[in-house]
Amino acid sequence: MRSSTFPKQNCDFHLLNGNSVKVPFMVSKKMQFIEAYDGSKVLRLPYKKGQDTRQFSMYIFLPNAKDGLPALVEKMTSKYELLHEKLSLYDQLKQVKVGEFKIPRFNVSFGLETSDTLKELGVTLPFFPGGLKKMVDSIAGQSLFVSRIFHKSFIRGNEEGTEVATASAERLSKGCSFSPPLNFEVNHPFLFLIREDLTGTILFVGQVLNPLDE
Repeated sequence: MRSSTFPKQNCDFHLLNGNSVKVPFMVSKKMQFIEAYDGSKVLRLPYKKGQDTRQFSMYIFLPNAKDGLPALVEKMTSKYELLHEKLSLYDQLKQVKVGEFKIPRFNVSFGLETSDTLKELGVTLPFFPGGLKKMVDSIAGQSLFVSRIFHKSFIRGNEEGTEVATASAERLSKGCSFSPPLNFEVNHPFLFLIREDLTGTILFVGQVLNPLDE
C-alpha cells in the first residue's frame, strides 16, 4: 500500500552509537496527523481504503532524545493492554500544521519459518504425506506434502510513499489545526507499526536504527 508522496533531500540521521549517516529524507509542509506526548511524538499516516471498510495506518513513534529508542520500546511493549489502549487514542489524531517535517527513506524486511506455529494452531494435515492430494495433482506413486513454510515480508518507505507487501493507500486529507506548528524530524532511531484501525489489529511492528540498512 502507498501513502502520500513527498519530495526528498539529504540530511543527517543520528545513530545510537553517536555517529551520523547521510540519508535521503522525505520532506513536506502539508498538515499531518501528529501529537506530542511526554518524551515522544507520534505520527499517523493513513492509507487509502480499498473496496471494503478496512482502514490501515502507519504509525511512527519518535522519542525526543536521540538515544531514546530503547526506553521507548521498553515502555511501549511492557504491557500489551497498554499498547492497544494508547493506539485506540492515536487513530483519533487531528491534523496539525507542521514546521520541520522530515522522514528518512527506509527499507525493512524480515523472514519467519512458520511451520511449528501453524502446527500449534492445528494446521497439521498439509505436513503429512499425501496431505496435499486434494489441492495439488501429483505424479502417480508420489505423496506430496509440505515440509516447511516460510513467510517473507517487507516495508519500504521512500519519496513515492510508504509501500507494504499486501495492502493499498491514501493521500492525507485536510482537517483542523492549532498553533504553534509542530516539528517532526525523524533524524534518529524510531519505532513504527502498521495497524488496521477499525479492529485494532497490528500487522507489522519494527524499529529503524539506520535507514541505510535493510
